[in-house]
Amino acid sequence: MKNDDETPFSYRVKVGHISANPVEVTISANDEERAGLAELWSVLDVKALSATFQVLRWKRDGVRIKGRVTAEIVQACVVTLDPVESHIDEPIEVIFVPEGSKLARLPVATDTGEMLLDPEGPDAPEVFTGDTIDAGAVAAEHVALAIDPYPRKPDTAFAGHIESSDEDDRKPSPFAVLKDWKKD
Repeated sequence: MKNDDETPFSYRVKVGHISANPVEVTISANDEERAGLAELWSVLDVKALSATFQVLRWKRDGVRIKGRVTAEIVQACVVTLDPVESHIDEPIEVIFVPEGSKLARLPVATDTGEMLLDPEGPDAPEVFTGDTIDAGAVAAEHVALAIDPYPRKPDTAFAGHIESSDEDDRKPSPFAVLKDWKKD
């Protein structure tokens, strides 16, 4: 996650103020932020965006953000271009470690050069710089990843679409134009 002002939805958390006891944080986007997110995500409208997090220390110098993000967005149907409303409800669990932390290093390769990663296991910690983490950007990122890239209105199908046959897909012979050339 980038820690700059790329996202119009931001909620900065000071790392120095985080204790081992979880702190509950609830954030929601205002009209201006939702308009900026709609433009960023190329959707018609973002009707609502809110997130509830627990922010707490992780190991010695890391931070864990765990919770849920919900959003109501409106997209254009890929078939009819009519508005399609979508509800997004995603769990969030992200661990951040400061730049240069030993915990941010990638797993060591085996003697054969392979890296053993568990695709179902937890994600590697993300690195932050400075003394703040943008929890709003984390929420926006999780919503962006959950947006359906091909939204379709219910009961909508492509009309007039005809599948090609093998005959149609075969390239014509370059000599086909010469077959009638010598006829008198």
